[in-house]
Amino acid sequence: MKSFLPLLSAFIIITGLPVCGQSLPADLTRVDSGDTKAINALWIENPLPLQFRTTTNVVVADLKGPAEITMMHFAFARAQIGQDPNKLLSQQNGNGATLGRDVRLRIFWDGEKSPSVDCPLVDFFCDPNGERDQVNTALVNVRRGFNEYFPMPFRKSARVELLYDGPLPAGRELENEMPCYSYVCYHTLKRVPADTGYFCASWRQEELLLGKKEYVALETKGRGKFVGWNVTLRSPFLDKYPADENEKFFIDGEAHASVEFQGLEDSFGFSWGFPPTENLFPLTGYFPFHTNGAAAYRFFLQDAINFHKSLKVSIGFGDTEGGWKKNYSAPLNPLQFSSTVYWYQIGAHPPLPEMPPASERAPEVRRLFWPAGLPYSSAEDFQAAGGKLLVGCGLSTVETVCHEPGYSMTMNPTNVQQWVIWPGDVFYCRMAPKQFEADLTLPKGVKGTLRLYITDPDNYQGGRKETIVVGGDTVGTFENFQQGRWIDVPVSAEKTADGTLSIQVINARKGSNAVLSNIVWLEP
Repeated sequence: MKSFLPLLSAFIIITGLPVCGQSLPADLTRVDSGDTKAINALWIENPLPLQFRTTTNVVVADLKGPAEITMMHFAFARAQIGQDPNKLLSQQNGNGATLGRDVRLRIFWDGEKSPSVDCPLVDFFCDPNGERDQVNTALVNVRRGFNEYFPMPFRKSARVELLYDGPLPAGRELENEMPCYSYVCYHTLKRVPADTGYFCASWRQEELLLGKKEYVALETKGRGKFVGWNVTLRSPFLDKYPADENEKFFIDGEAHASVEFQGLEDSFGFSWGFPPTENLFPLTGYFPFHTNGAAAYRFFLQDAINFHKSLKVSIGFGDTEGGWKKNYSAPLNPLQFSSTVYWYQIGAHPPLPEMPPASERAPEVRRLFWPAGLPYSSAEDFQAAGGKLLVGCGLSTVETVCHEPGYSMTMNPTNVQQWVIWPGDVFYCRMAPKQFEADLTLPKGVKGTLRLYITDPDNYQGGRKETIVVGGDTVGTFENFQQGRWIDVPVSAEKTADGTLSIQVINARKGSNAVLSNIVWLEP
């Protein structure tokens, strides 16, 4: 009996939503007057209009109500499966296709003109961008197929579509890349109670400076209840991301969120950052996303968030988190979010956000951060000017912006601070209370020009003053560089005979500190 109790508890949690039909545990033993039916599509046994061989928009189910969709299943694509049935093709040779965000799940209730569900199919199943082999949650799961168990009642009709809006035309190639089979199970009803909502789901993606603007996952008007979401977060430039954001639910137009979770990881059931390994639980979970990000999900089954007039769901920093807001207003620190939200709504809802083109829905590739305010507009422009090494001092993991093989910079981190929240284009620097040293590695005996950029935008302690020493020779002592200053130092082959060149920055004003923002090495 002990082994049965967790299963019984899980069943009650999963099916305990206040909807009709067979969703309530109390109905399991009762034989009602309704019928359970299943509609097939996509597989070769079905009519051609229900296959991607003939169309890019397949209506996988067109149902008459009153009824309730109880489950949907979509099989993996042929292109995902190789000769070994126990492994995906991508796991066998690294070349297998994945089902990305170019196929959308759309659902229309009771003849509505715009959909109540519009999501990339994979994201609907808590598999953002289709990068996972397996997902296990209470309401959706993925393992050689996609399965969902949200109860979806409707009164007159339901139309479930798979819409492919990528570059391929209808035909055998597209059919090979799309889910190869689907079925939709539903149960007929005599009626749907007036207080029963229609299921809705919406996907969004945005890159933004979270210190200046909050990420909005949902804005809707009307009456309903929020029942879950999945979220991804990553940086386009860095190997790290913050987990200190607050998740805010503004109910019925309130100015201050009455439901606010203080910490991204905490809202998804974790603490002190996300754990180092993935954890998939029935109602909450986390896994790494797209090499340098995080993905998490949560279903609000016992604590669904009701709204009567409107609901806005956003992610941002707390009102008192000025430091976080300032840091994540800097150009180096944009964040990329995506989200799928699930809710029920009574009556009509505002149109869902317009879906971006398929080519813009994939997570943006890691890209080079090119600082503004430089005399070089791009890496190509820099290299054309003879540039071999460009360092943005203090730019976290992208400090070495551009370099050729054999050129690098190292710095002893002791007592040297990275600073990235100055105003203006050059918002970054390395600083130390007394002095610090940077060591360049160069080809032996190479000659060139060392360019150093210093700036003092906050006029610290009435203005900074510092001495710069290159290769043991004092270049000079500099002050009044509030507007920024380039210092050019010609370097002979003798100075780099051993393949190194040292740079020392020494504070020359009591109570101030030493700073350096850019190191550039040019060769004729």
